[in-house]
Amino acid sequence: MSREIINIQAISFAGNQVGERFWKMLLAEHGLDDSGMYVGEDPLQIARAGVYFTPVDSNGPTKYVPRSVQVDLESGVCNHLRSGPLGSLFRPDTFFTGESGAGNNWAKGYYTEGAELIDPILDIVRRQSEGCDSLQGFQIIHSLGGGTGAGLGSLLLSKLREASNFRSQEYPDRMLQTFSILPSPNVSETVVEPYNALLSIHQLVDNCDLTICIDNEALYDIAVRTLKIKTPSFDDLNQLISKVMCGVSTSLRFPGQLNGDLRKLGMNLIPFPRLHFLMPSFAPFFDPKAKAFQKLSVPELTTSLFDRRNLLVACDPRFGRYLTAACIFRGKVSSNEVCGYTSVAQLQRKNSNLFVEWIPDNVSVSLCSVPPVGQPQAGIALSNSTCIQELFKRNLAQFSLMFKRRAFLHWYTGEGMDIMEFSEAESNTNDLIAEYQQYQEASVEEEEEEEEVAEQ
Repeated sequence: MSREIINIQAISFAGNQVGERFWKMLLAEHGLDDSGMYVGEDPLQIARAGVYFTPVDSNGPTKYVPRSVQVDLESGVCNHLRSGPLGSLFRPDTFFTGESGAGNNWAKGYYTEGAELIDPILDIVRRQSEGCDSLQGFQIIHSLGGGTGAGLGSLLLSKLREASNFRSQEYPDRMLQTFSILPSPNVSETVVEPYNALLSIHQLVDNCDLTICIDNEALYDIAVRTLKIKTPSFDDLNQLISKVMCGVSTSLRFPGQLNGDLRKLGMNLIPFPRLHFLMPSFAPFFDPKAKAFQKLSVPELTTSLFDRRNLLVACDPRFGRYLTAACIFRGKVSSNEVCGYTSVAQLQRKNSNLFVEWIPDNVSVSLCSVPPVGQPQAGIALSNSTCIQELFKRNLAQFSLMFKRRAFLHWYTGEGMDIMEFSEAESNTNDLIAEYQQYQEASVEEEEEEEEVAEQ
């Protein structure tokens, strides 16, 4: 029996564009064509397709329909999806659009425009969940820089959190995972991005189980330096994101020696509930022209996963310490090679200063025998490192500069927001940075001393 995930393309231009690329890659991995019909030859491809697809038998061959909701406050991107090559794949009643858009304003997405539309959106999510036998959780794709992805995304997340806590009757104890595209240090689209991003991070800290952080700056670097694409398009960047998204759910969708799922990921990666912001990486990335010359051993693949150049977020792990990490290997990979002396353990021994010593064996491993389309083997890693505070510090510095002068605030207060919410978001982010710093500096000796003092 498949353990289902409901995908919500929250929301906005970025969310729906990334979502489209993600579904194209899922179709290829499961041997499905653009209309959801099975055209593959390997029965493993379709055995657990039910994680993201609902099989529909209607007087003919089985059609696999995505378990997905597409939302935007303006209709442009959803209309593009409907009229594009994947138009016949999605159920027509899973599209929901507003009319006016959020205009890059978080308050519009959270309080005014978004609040009016949230109930019908939740009804669509409810309909999707009713067809599930064993719902595992929800994944939301959204951008934190704009108004719809940040504002409406945060509102939807808080409503789902209310409905999925362990006391709830609706979705009791279900996991909430987001793929959050954060503003980049150098690739900025709008002036108010720092406001939108920090207000969203404030919500993500309390309302999410796993937040996988991605930013355009790191994606551009990979596309230009490694893939040798001179002027990367959004489609090129979305391709990189979808590789990680497909990789994270691999052990749910295909059989393997060491399997994992959303809850196992959360158990192994999140030592403290607020510190659930993860850095994704993928290997191998290489220039398509050099494909014929590439042959990576498992130790090389493991080393690449922990290399800054393969990260999809602009942070440097050398300036922090890994609390935990999860590696997912795809293709013909021996469990002895990965788990034994040659790979993960050896990497930890060589770089012991980069891993906290008070969580022993803090790198978990999953293996899946089915490789990504067009590659013999690949690896995906999700790392919980204290260096992610760089990302929050960067956004906080830009936020504070504008907030000190109360710049652009009238656009937000005009939609019913209180200025105190900005102060709370700033304070919460400062606390989050302090927590990461505290655990970065923590050591086994300190804890032993504290215990001795407590005993006395």
